[in-house]
Amino acid sequence: MGDFRKAKRRVPVSTGESVRIIRELQELSQNQLAALAGIPQSTISAIERNRVNLGVERAKTLARALRCHPAVLVFPGWEAESESAA
Repeated sequence: MGDFRKAKRRVPVSTGESVRIIRELQELSQNQLAALAGIPQSTISAIERNRVNLGVERAKTLARALRCHPAVLVFPGWEAESESAA
C-alpha cells in the first residue's frame, strides 16, 4: 500500500466558507450559482453563512454546478490519519 503522510489542516474552513471560496474562485455570484444549481439565492446565502445545513443532496447539486467533488464541500477541514501497516 505504501507510506502515507498525515494530511495537514492549513486553515480551519466551515462547509459554508468552502462553498463561498469555491464559488468566488470561479468568479460566480450567488445569483449565478443559484441559476446553475437550481437552488434559490437566499438558500445559497444561508449555506455560506452556515445558517442552513448543506446536506447530501444539496452538496451533490452544488458540486455539479461548481464542477468539484461533493466531499470538497462537505468535509473542507477533514484530516486523514496515517495508518501504519502491521
